[in-house]
Amino acid sequence: MNASKAPSPSTINEGEIEKFSAVAAEWWDPRGPMAPLHKLNPARLSYIRDAVCAHFGRDPGQMRPLKGLKALDVGCGAGLVTESLARMGADVTGLDASADAIAAARVHAEESGLVVTYHADSVENLSATGAQFDLITALEVVEHVADVDLFIAGLSTLLAPGGLLVFSTPNRTPQSYVSVIFAAEKVLKWVPEGTHDWKAFLTPDEMAQKLDQAGLTVTDLKGLNYSVLNRTFAVTNDTSINYIGSARHKT
Repeated sequence: MNASKAPSPSTINEGEIEKFSAVAAEWWDPRGPMAPLHKLNPARLSYIRDAVCAHFGRDPGQMRPLKGLKALDVGCGAGLVTESLARMGADVTGLDASADAIAAARVHAEESGLVVTYHADSVENLSATGAQFDLITALEVVEHVADVDLFIAGLSTLLAPGGLLVFSTPNRTPQSYVSVIFAAEKVLKWVPEGTHDWKAFLTPDEMAQKLDQAGLTVTDLKGLNYSVLNRTFAVTNDTSINYIGSARHKT
């Protein structure tokens, strides 16, 4: 009698994919279920631009400061960040495990007149192809994967020598529970209830340790915080709720 073959490890969390596939058609609606990402996007893009320019010696005041860089947006959804990277000049690929989100991304990119390559696949499958990128963004995605270590190992493999990884995710603190779970989901209804699992959030120390195990070192870490007064997100030094950072291969 032959023993059954054990399933291969995967980063794909089918339950999480179903949640985001269900809102794919509304992804680009700034008042829809992805409204928090629309609010968050300007601060994230500002950080990405400045981090990339500092790392590669570019001028952040240029119209297309990412020109000539090969970029990968992991967990791209329908392309909020992906399209912005393309507008900043990058040769960009968007990767997401949701086929519905990728379909919406392709339609929106075509309607916007942007050339973007999209793949509905996993990090581990793409990394197995030998593809590598100068810039990888993994924003608000690590908290939704099934195997964090496998996910980060895939990012490390996909990052070209001398490249830069930019990541962002909620911290696991009482403050983040109040802000991300209680306020955003239950009170303000910014996102559907159940979008996030607070227990799946990583602290900055946990993230740094997992990156280190994958051969990456954190080079910068900042907070992403919402101002009720200004109704906008900003990059700050307070990492207690959300944080954004960059990492590179160890030398």
